Amino acid sequence: MTKRFGSLVALDDVSLTLEPGSFHALLGENGAGKSTLVKCVMGYYASDKGAVIVDDVERIIRSPRDAHAHRIGMVYQHFTLVPSMSVAENFALARADLSLVVDWPTERRRLHEFLKEMPFKVDLEAPVSALAAGQKQKIEILKQLYLASRILILDEPTSVLTPGEADEILGLLHEMARGGRLSVLMITHKLREVVAFADEVTVLRRGRVVGRGRMEKLTAQNLAAMMIGGSELPPPAQRIAHTTGQVRLRLDHLCVDDDKGHQAVVNVSLSVHAGEIVGIAGVSGNGQAEMVEVLAGQREASAGTITVHGEPYRATRMEMRRHKVFCLPEEPLRNACVSRMSVAENLAFRVFDETRFTIARWGLNRAAMRQAASELIGRYHIKASSTDAPVSSLSGGNVQRLVLARELSGDVEVLIAANPCFGLDIAAIAEIRSQMMRARNRGAAILLVSEDLDELFELADRMVVMFNGELVYETPIADADLAIVGRHMAGH
Repeated sequence: MTKRFGSLVALDDVSLTLEPGSFHALLGENGAGKSTLVKCVMGYYASDKGAVIVDDVERIIRSPRDAHAHRIGMVYQHFTLVPSMSVAENFALARADLSLVVDWPTERRRLHEFLKEMPFKVDLEAPVSALAAGQKQKIEILKQLYLASRILILDEPTSVLTPGEADEILGLLHEMARGGRLSVLMITHKLREVVAFADEVTVLRRGRVVGRGRMEKLTAQNLAAMMIGGSELPPPAQRIAHTTGQVRLRLDHLCVDDDKGHQAVVNVSLSVHAGEIVGIAGVSGNGQAEMVEVLAGQREASAGTITVHGEPYRATRMEMRRHKVFCLPEEPLRNACVSRMSVAENLAFRVFDETRFTIARWGLNRAAMRQAASELIGRYHIKASSTDAPVSSLSGGNVQRLVLARELSGDVEVLIAANPCFGLDIAAIAEIRSQMMRARNRGAAILLVSEDLDELFELADRMVVMFNGELVYETPIADADLAIVGRHMAGH
């Protein structure tokens, strides 16, 4: 299969075989072509060359409806359920042959009979809006099985799940595949899940297949090497054992409302010391985003106090400068950059009004800004055509490196980081984690909010779990147990 978007070759003669009853993982860094490939299979895109062959017959697939007709279903990274409807109504809505007037007694009998044969159960009358993320993901999978899909494509299926939920769902699908009930193609970046559940793997890089094989002959290190093309990962920064210093950041009984006026953060009290990384674990949507927005000055708290170095803190620019507070927010292109402004201008956001970047204290010294930007581009390996290129022209990984360069190049005493490695390639992840550990070793106090437990176990000195806006569990990382953390993430 080949697919071009203008001059960009997103897929270059890619072939993949999904054997009956197999669990096949599709790997690759951002931009490798994974999503383009499955969208061609599902009929969202028309390929420029190539074919989808099912049961040795070439199939013409122009839309997801055509894909479903060939019993190919897809579970997307983000939920496609209607929150205001019940579980039963969402199942019925998915059917292509649903009549205008639904015979609900018959429909419910069909659903009950269907669920008797399924490995996990759900409450058909429950409103979707009241369900936890794990239950919603089960419904998304069950919905495809209800439609009689025998080829199931999963796009990052565990990104909203606790480790226990992820292992349960993938384990059940693996058993169903082994039993010959379906074949699974899973896109993921979690190598642990690939090693644990996949039978086969295909690796894409820059739109081409660069590796494939049976998992019993491969390791996570083999897969990582294929994904990055033999490039060496930067060595992880070593954690320096030291006594943590004074409290740099303290939250006392913090409460925050979401955009609808509902309480998203409930009575949170927490402190972060110098030379310490405190990790906040939790499934997305449990108040982490609202808490970070308050710390970054993007949202007002409804109650409680925040202090930095013992002084009241409201995240104004002057306070952040005085207390040396820096922030790596989620979705940096939207939350930390101005896309139409240049790389040099974005790198100067913190310092543009310092004497060295001004002319007679009223104009900008753009030559000095470009020179400073060039130094940071080299030090943080930012790939940009020039210092004057708009930030919108950079890849996601390079936008993240740019924000990292801006926020960590100064004298950092407090750092707030929210999912700093989300969606990045392996090399960028290793680099960013290394930089954060070095900042911690230099004595920075770091609050790390992450949905990636592997990241928290690698970086944090102390872990706290957030559920329904509250901090429900805390443990030193040396005593942290994945199963216990996962149970608290699920509210148990």
